[in-house]
Amino acid sequence: MIFRGLPEQTYVFWEPTPFFRTTLPIFRTPGVIRLVPRRQPKAGGSPFNAVSTVPVGRQAMPGDARKGGTTMNVIASIRNDFQEKFGIPRQSGVVETALSEIIFEPDYRSAEALRGLEGFSHIWLIWAFSASAGKGWSPTVRPPRLGGNARVGVFASRSPFRPNPLGLSAVKLENIVLQSPEGPLLRVSGADLLHGTPILDIKPYLPYADCIPQATGGFAGTKPEPRLEVSAAREVLQGLPAGKWKTLREVLALDPRPSYQDAPERIYGFAFAGRNVRFRVNGSTLEVLSIDAAGEKFRDGEIPTGSCTTVTKSPRP
Repeated sequence: MIFRGLPEQTYVFWEPTPFFRTTLPIFRTPGVIRLVPRRQPKAGGSPFNAVSTVPVGRQAMPGDARKGGTTMNVIASIRNDFQEKFGIPRQSGVVETALSEIIFEPDYRSAEALRGLEGFSHIWLIWAFSASAGKGWSPTVRPPRLGGNARVGVFASRSPFRPNPLGLSAVKLENIVLQSPEGPLLRVSGADLLHGTPILDIKPYLPYADCIPQATGGFAGTKPEPRLEVSAAREVLQGLPAGKWKTLREVLALDPRPSYQDAPERIYGFAFAGRNVRFRVNGSTLEVLSIDAAGEKFRDGEIPTGSCTTVTKSPRP
């Protein structure tokens, strides 16, 4: 697969380091793909730009495709409240209140490219697993829906650890903004993408072709339903930006914890909407312990964002 953008063709892969901060070196390593940012993005822009690669070896591009490859460009990035992998809905459409904006790269900020899109209620996003790519892949994976223990083939799953780090999500098109400081942008709901994820293409959802009522879903045949009752004290919610509680509550009700963990003394934390959210679960009840400004240091006994541990000190109110 060939990505255009860098001055020379180089075999690269995506590096899951924090967005917007790091300029990465380029490694000419056969058989892997590393995506590197060409420059620091403008406000609202993608942390990644298109890069150039050439296939190396039969495993990288088997068959006749090795002769020419396929050209792809990062056309946009997504902006939303999901700032790390922990807590992101595991499929699109599961948390319908989760709002996102699609910010186009400067070369693709064209209102003409969106002509006619207003007639569709939903769109497909084709994107790259920027936080997981480069970590390798395995023929078998352990889907969360199977408890994290049973293995299935990677092509029978939607695991991010794939031979090619590509994702596909159907989202609801809420609004098309043709004029903004960042050019035309799309407002969507129900996305399951990490903030800053590079988007490679956008296509309209066609109900007659894309909806197959008689289709079967294998081990994931039913939509995940809320499994936890979520509670939070009024003073805790004061730390959350206005209008964000409904989405956060839906995310927590789906239980973002690893399925193999069920210890009431364990405290979890993750970043959401520019805040650090800490919670614990006892039985079927999830209690939000604190919502702090992002970047604030945790006190003794508290956990860093995005991890979990057992603590002995009582959480602050």
